Amino acid sequence: MARIDRFFDELIKRKGSDLHLGVGYPPLLRARGELTPIREDVVTREEIESLLFEIVNDVQKETIETNLDLDFAYAYQNFARFRANYFYKTSGLGAVFRIIPAKVLTLDDLGCPLAIRKLADRRAGLVLVTGPTGSGKSTTLAAMINHINQTRSCHILTIEDPIEFVHESIKAQVTHREVGPHASSFAHAIRSAGREDPNVILIGELRDNETMKLALQLASFGVLVFATVHTNSAAGTIDRIINAFPADEQPMVAGVLAESLVGVVAQQLLKTAEGTGRVAAHEILIGSPALAAIIRENKTFQVPSLMQSGQGMGMQTMDLALERLVEKKIVSFEDAIEKASDKESFAKLQQKGRGDELADLS
Repeated sequence: MARIDRFFDELIKRKGSDLHLGVGYPPLLRARGELTPIREDVVTREEIESLLFEIVNDVQKETIETNLDLDFAYAYQNFARFRANYFYKTSGLGAVFRIIPAKVLTLDDLGCPLAIRKLADRRAGLVLVTGPTGSGKSTTLAAMINHINQTRSCHILTIEDPIEFVHESIKAQVTHREVGPHASSFAHAIRSAGREDPNVILIGELRDNETMKLALQLASFGVLVFATVHTNSAAGTIDRIINAFPADEQPMVAGVLAESLVGVVAQQLLKTAEGTGRVAAHEILIGSPALAAIIRENKTFQVPSLMQSGQGMGMQTMDLALERLVEKKIVSFEDAIEKASDKESFAKLQQKGRGDELADLS
């Protein structure tokens, strides 16, 4: 048993999501969104090196010493897997471990709207799951892949850095490829993906315009492509992809994106009202001729209105998703308004709701 495993035991026991280690600070864990120390004693330089270098091989140790950072996955027996990031900072070596549950949660477990399940049922196109770091994007994508694995006889290919959720083949054949051990780069792995006869491809992250262009090509060739982007809204995601390209290429990219995009799920994580866990709020944009026209004509400012009018298709804005969580008393109004896009309108909705409740009582 590695010495660092005792910290993972504590993280699992407290149902935390992340472990932070740094010289001069006590070990910290994030539970329900808050960082709290595991002990009073700070981590020393000698201790952190012994903890972190014990669980890496010689090649990984050379990588951290040469590149000054390292990403990899660490399996803690059968309890959990962790996405690990080692890095150097002013005080010396540091690390953050993000827990990847051993059990892949289902869409029902996560309480995902039906529209997200329908996106997983599509046969071709590009589906983007977006949100800030730590918003649960990987968990939602894993649930969508799990749904396909349980319902379709197909080939699912994942390209990740590192591999997070491991899917055992159920109805589908699942192939996991990790950048580094199995491919020299995301771009190289995506280029070769078309020759590996996939029906579904999960790309861990669209990091640059090269991976974006390749993902768009695969989606236009009749493959269902899932990917993540670090943006906070559906409209922002479209802008992010198009603006990643030089001005002379943007009209062409917009045209391909308009044809290929079948959905965007932008999500935020909030503490539950009782404070025992966290829940995701989903903004959902569904591909349609109207959306394709908006993308081609560079009118993404119209996307929120499209989501408002497209509720019958399963679309919803982030503010509507938050409003529904408040109405169901799943999250508090105070936490919801913090995440709302239009805080003024959101506050008026809440005031109206309270006014209606008082009217019902009178």
